[in-house]
Amino acid sequence: MEPFLIAIIVFFLAILFSIIGTGGSTIYVPLLYWIGIDLHIVIPTVLLINTFATGSATIFYTKKKMVDFKTAIPLILTSVAGAPIGAYFSKSTPQDLLILIFAVLLLLIGIHMVFTSSRIGHLKCTGRGTRKNVIISLISGFMIGIVAGLLGLSGGVFIVPLLVYLGYNIKTASATSLFIIVFTSISGFLGHIGTSTGSLDAGLLVYSSLAGFLGAQVGSYFMIYRLKSKTINQMFGIVLWVVAIRLIIGFI
Repeated sequence: MEPFLIAIIVFFLAILFSIIGTGGSTIYVPLLYWIGIDLHIVIPTVLLINTFATGSATIFYTKKKMVDFKTAIPLILTSVAGAPIGAYFSKSTPQDLLILIFAVLLLLIGIHMVFTSSRIGHLKCTGRGTRKNVIISLISGFMIGIVAGLLGLSGGVFIVPLLVYLGYNIKTASATSLFIIVFTSISGFLGHIGTSTGSLDAGLLVYSSLAGFLGAQVGSYFMIYRLKSKTINQMFGIVLWVVAIRLIIGFI
């Protein structure tokens, strides 16, 4: 598939992912893998796309004062430290095993998003960088960073549920998650580039990163002014199931 066509798909996916607070790697990784790109090339490519897309959304949400920096910063510090560790071990991990782990995670996350969306959509923002929240953020951030680097994830699928657990409403959690993902994506990308065994497609990187940036701007606007996060979360959870089942079938 031509890089320009992939970029069009990335544009529309970036709209969705900027709404629900994830970088989109849960879809980008299997998408590029199905097209025929080697998984060890797909992962750094997706992390760079995430960097531009989440950076774009973060600019919008920061202007609207939706990002809670007191909780985000501890998460960033430890997740950035963990991401290169995961990236290092991904090179020596069998590709089939990575795909299977990825599929199982998608199933579990999809279940969470579908069956808890009605509850998390009404929680109030009670988390304000308390000592308990900071400690939880430091520990969780490191583990999220390792998993994100290992599987090429931006970490948003783990960060949003964590922030909701800490007491944030879904929109604040999504906005704060995207701010964090900017840094985990950059860290993971640099970690993969440092140990890369293949050549990245420059055209794919440029077109897709630009598409992700523009799509995230559109999605950020819709998240704040037009859409209900509850419905989007349920739809996204179903999409995760479809992708996970497809990956498992291919693995079998």
